[in-house]
Amino acid sequence: MVPDKVQKVLLANGLTALEYEPGSTPTVEMAARRLGVEPARIAKSLLFKSKAGTYVLVVCPGDKRIPSSVLRQVIGSKVSMADPAETERVTGFRPGGVCPFGLEGVEILLDRELGQYGTVFPAAGNDATGVSITLDQLAGITGGRIVDFLLAQ
Repeated sequence: MVPDKVQKVLLANGLTALEYEPGSTPTVEMAARRLGVEPARIAKSLLFKSKAGTYVLVVCPGDKRIPSSVLRQVIGSKVSMADPAETERVTGFRPGGVCPFGLEGVEILLDRELGQYGTVFPAAGNDATGVSITLDQLAGITGGRIVDFLLAQ
């Protein structure tokens, strides 16, 4: 079941979550297989904590890794990945279902590469969901900043 705070955001923007059996989409590979798309179209959401104590959610293609040195350059501070308990406390979502919808107090960075796929599929708050959405929609709904991580390298 899609969390209420995510459902409200989706409904307000004319979007519908795709829902599957529990535990069917917790990893990029499983989500891609379940949705029938290439792994790059899974928009994975990763939470980082800056040295200053602020949180940043990075949303990028599922087949991509962003080096911490690049994140440091973009954010302007050293960062570390949040652990599972911290991720759930800050976002309200458990790893495998973290999404950029309905977050407060978290900067959202959207990888420009997501735009090359037309639609991508972030989770919708749990490990059995996905949402078909464009990069522009994602930026408009979440207030996320589109970043070209390739240029930052």
